[in-house]
Amino acid sequence: MIKVTMGNNVKRTSEILDENTTLREALEAAEIDYTRGMMNLDGSTLAPGDLDKTFADFGITEKCYLLNVVKADNAGNDV
Repeated sequence: MIKVTMGNNVKRTSEILDENTTLREALEAAEIDYTRGMMNLDGSTLAPGDLDKTFADFGITEKCYLLNVVKADNAGNDV
């Protein structure tokens, strides 16, 4: 079992999950929208297809952060 902290810029939650859970299953169970922004696993950007891999596939054995970060480069800039 592993402790997964997942969320986005606004909300984060921690869950204890089996290491054979896919990243997509974990995000959907926690009701986290992974369709916007960049998905990161422990600070590394995920590639296409990575959401269908398990935590064990990434070598996660104890804990990790699975975050969706929305980046707004031009927010608040006056033109």
